Amino acid sequence: MSAPDPGEQALLVVIDPVARRVDGESVRIARDVLRGGAATKICLPEGPEEVERALARRGRRRPVVIGDDRALLHVVTVLHRRRELADVPVSVVPVGPLPAVSVARRLGVPLGPVAAARAVLDGLERPLDVLVDDSGGVVLGGLWIPGGGDGPDASAGSPVPAGPNGSAEAAEGGAEAGDPAAAGSGPGCAGAEGVPGGSGEGHQPWWSPAARTARSALTLLTGPAAAGRVPVPGCTRLRIEADGVLITDLDRPVTRVSLDAAGEGLAELAVHTHDADVPLRSRARRVTVSGPAFRYRADNVPAGPVRRRTWTAAPGGWRLTLPRV
Repeated sequence: MSAPDPGEQALLVVIDPVARRVDGESVRIARDVLRGGAATKICLPEGPEEVERALARRGRRRPVVIGDDRALLHVVTVLHRRRELADVPVSVVPVGPLPAVSVARRLGVPLGPVAAARAVLDGLERPLDVLVDDSGGVVLGGLWIPGGGDGPDASAGSPVPAGPNGSAEAAEGGAEAGDPAAAGSGPGCAGAEGVPGGSGEGHQPWWSPAARTARSALTLLTGPAAAGRVPVPGCTRLRIEADGVLITDLDRPVTRVSLDAAGEGLAELAVHTHDADVPLRSRARRVTVSGPAFRYRADNVPAGPVRRRTWTAAPGGWRLTLPRV
């Protein structure tokens, strides 16, 4: 890990429009802390094209995201498609309710605006593995299939309260809930509507403030955490291969598949089958899932339906600024 040079700190601060509306006070605090410690250029995008233009014209400025996981993922994806992700350290100040910033928390980023902003200025750049799929997508935390509310960040605890201004700071340590709306369709295969590789009917882009705010509210009110238990997903018939080795085929229904970056350039695969109590586990550099159209959630973002997707672990694929230990 390496520390940013204080004498050369120049930041491009991308402030997500949803963060500005949901918790303007946390945004103001984070912005003031960053301005006090480095030369900053503020970007107030209203859409993805403005973010992409700002990143393309940033020069030597280090990108800093003030916003939720989706805003962070968009910046990371843009840098990945520009082939700059491994060389450009990224920083984030999480702003939003906890389900919307659970990836940042899982990665070790403080949820408070002051602590997170100080980590941007004084923290260390840590190389992290990343999962890259064959459509150009990037997974920072983990993914699971089917795309219901039973993923790695879901919990059977109480609903997660937001902070006084809609942020997750006051709720740190609570449970993260998934979105039940993207769950599989019960026994058999997940819903097969839509075009393979498409985003699915009703999917809203990350920059749609109303859609994201409504989704967060729905998650808090109706997710599995609110119900006090995690629902059992239906079965999905999938063919899963890890580095070319067949893990399970279509004739063995699965209830859940999870995939995480395990470090050392490998992905950790866990396949929960309908007929076994213990999941099938494997570590591999490349994992391919295929079968009837299925949905999945990557970093708590629903995706699909698709009929085939391959994820490849990229060792040290990106660098995140984290607090000093």
